[in-house]
Amino acid sequence: MTDTLHLGQTLSFSGNPFDDGPDAAHHERRGGVLVHDGRISDTGSADHLRRTHPKATVVDHGDGLILPGFVDAHAHYPQTGIIASWGKRLIDWLNSYTFPEEMRFGDPDYAAEVAGRYLDLLLEHGTTSVCSYCTIHPESVDALFTAAAARGMRVFAGKTCMDRDTAPEGLRDTAQSAYDDSKALLTRWHGQGRAEYVITPRFSPTSTPEQLRALGALWAEHPDCLMQTHLSEQTDEIAWVKSLYPQARDYLDTYEAHGLLGGRGLYGHAIHLEPRERDRLREVDAALIHCPTSNTFIGSGLFDMDGLMKDGHRVGLATDTGGGSSFSMLRSMAAAYEIGQLRGRALHPSELLWLATTGAARALRAEDRIGNLAAGLEADFTVLNLASTKGIAQRSARADDIWEALFPTIMMGDDRAITTTVVAGHTVHKRADAN
Repeated sequence: MTDTLHLGQTLSFSGNPFDDGPDAAHHERRGGVLVHDGRISDTGSADHLRRTHPKATVVDHGDGLILPGFVDAHAHYPQTGIIASWGKRLIDWLNSYTFPEEMRFGDPDYAAEVAGRYLDLLLEHGTTSVCSYCTIHPESVDALFTAAAARGMRVFAGKTCMDRDTAPEGLRDTAQSAYDDSKALLTRWHGQGRAEYVITPRFSPTSTPEQLRALGALWAEHPDCLMQTHLSEQTDEIAWVKSLYPQARDYLDTYEAHGLLGGRGLYGHAIHLEPRERDRLREVDAALIHCPTSNTFIGSGLFDMDGLMKDGHRVGLATDTGGGSSFSMLRSMAAAYEIGQLRGRALHPSELLWLATTGAARALRAEDRIGNLAAGLEADFTVLNLASTKGIAQRSARADDIWEALFPTIMMGDDRAITTTVVAGHTVHKRADAN
């Protein structure tokens, strides 16, 4: 198979900039990424790679910035059609928009149409991997993994489980069917190509203790799988959980008591954590997923990025489509910066980019496969035009370093900034006006 050499500016990570500062990132003003058989086989300066791989097919992206493909660590693909729906808090938003839409996903044709549209939107925004909730319908899981396989994407997903009457009739399963359906889907999809199954109780208020216990048992049987759920998103949600689980020490305990706390757990939002919860999450090295556009759009609160990172928590970034108001990880980075400012800590561009790439991959326990530009990793990357609009171009032209050049695109960029998206070495999206 012929090697392909992608040339441009490159930006990769050798460490965590929250710990090591911006020097954890490596910028090549004129660099390259060599791809062989769907993986990155070499990186470095353009001159070195041209000299050592003279037979490679060259794709020159000019001044474009080649980055690891964005990794969205928490999303709800069935909510694609209701993104940016007006004016509700979490519980009202679920009842008014989310649940009625999710009822439609028992139709395999509808699920397939939305899954394909959703993944294409991600690729247009430079996102090459996503961890998504599906619906209670097995058809919704089959649709997403089938669409991902057609595009060559690494996707993490699972059937959403809800058996409590707090969820509407027609959108509930049972403790037994949740276990049986999840196990069957896991057997069918986990490890097939680039598919990874994720055990998925929606959150404690929509599951009975029996269902949580059943899913905890399934996770114990398949500890290599991830488990995803929601935690402490809003204060009224926390009060709701306390009313449903009066014996629990706190919200996290509703999961911990049923076998759903562990190092491969993904806990979305995690805004209003009690000290015990923070301690336990850190002790087991679970992942906390920051969903900033959702947190501001639904009025949930301000994630404590600085405090949690200083305490040693594992954190990733996500859009939370469609509670989040954008499919763009650029917009998620911008919102994370804005929330950091409100909490008194301006996140550096290197930290923002790390959260959307290596950090999110690390949250998904997949940093050995995705989220960086390094030899041996899967060849998922995106190319940014750092002058995609007149407003961005006039600001980036004043930049003294790569961070000043990149930051305007983080704050003001949209899908026009994405010139090319590459998945497993194949170009799957290219803007018509790109070089």
